[in-house]
Amino acid sequence: MSNSRIQGVVAPFDRDNIDTDQIIPTEYLKSIKKFGFGDYLFDGWRYLDQGRLGMTSSERAVNKEFILNQPAFQSSTILLTRDNFGCGSSREHAVWALRDFGFQAVIASSFGDIFYNNCFKNQILPIQISKENINLLFELSTLGPQSFEISLIEQKIKAGKISMSFEVDPNQINRIIHNLDDIDITLKNKERIELFEMNRRNARPWIFE
Repeated sequence: MSNSRIQGVVAPFDRDNIDTDQIIPTEYLKSIKKFGFGDYLFDGWRYLDQGRLGMTSSERAVNKEFILNQPAFQSSTILLTRDNFGCGSSREHAVWALRDFGFQAVIASSFGDIFYNNCFKNQILPIQISKENINLLFELSTLGPQSFEISLIEQKIKAGKISMSFEVDPNQINRIIHNLDDIDITLKNKERIELFEMNRRNARPWIFE
């Protein structure tokens, strides 16, 4: 992924209301790390056995029918899905699992609110477009594996001969382009914060004694 462009194979996952528990089940939330969750993405659909934290995909009985286990889609960077993706609990692990698998963007007709905001904090671009446009992209996907190109600056998706626009808050797009987290954004105001602290110390020195 370049700073302003995402391009790659699209995995079409034709389901509504995929919740965060389906994206990554509860048993994998025990880890205190923020990385290493890619093997547990869509665990209940992706595997035929019961997994546990620490197991890798190479140790599991794989469901060969599942989209991400098919050779053409194992390196997908864009997920195409339907309505209300990421609904349910607020677990940030769901976004971590998508990111760690290799997804850089998710295209859906709507998202769970908390999931949507968590995406920007973890370098995944959530794109919300109309159900009509979602249908067009799914129809294109029936022709075989597709590669989409997403311009973050132009806010456009190019898929074959199709080009469609999307809208994202400029500040959120800026997070993705410049790879910023909450701390990075706070530190942009470092000088103002330091000035505030200095003035506060001068005005109320007894607080710091």
